Amino acid sequence: MDKLHVAYALAIAAGGLAGYIKAGSIPSLAAGVSFGVVVLVGTYLVSIQQPLGQILVIGTAVALTFVMGKRFMNSGKVMPAGVVTLLSVLVLLRFAYVKLS
Repeated sequence: MDKLHVAYALAIAAGGLAGYIKAGSIPSLAAGVSFGVVVLVGTYLVSIQQPLGQILVIGTAVALTFVMGKRFMNSGKVMPAGVVTLLSVLVLLRFAYVKLS
């Protein structure tokens, strides 16, 4: 399995858990764990060459880029919105690079 995608999934899930621990935010926990699991499932599917895997990983990265990017633009807070936006963009750029290579 792709180490970058696994790290991305774990970072998203950990961020949701951190939001819950720090602020008691159940929506952060649910979103972080849910998106993390979707990326892990997508990563597994990519590793066994199932096209749905790319859709799951790319779809999640696009969604998080827009949602967290907007939060970052509105709040200016690097944690968590800026970090998640940056990680999501990196995942998308890597997908583009691999496809174009």
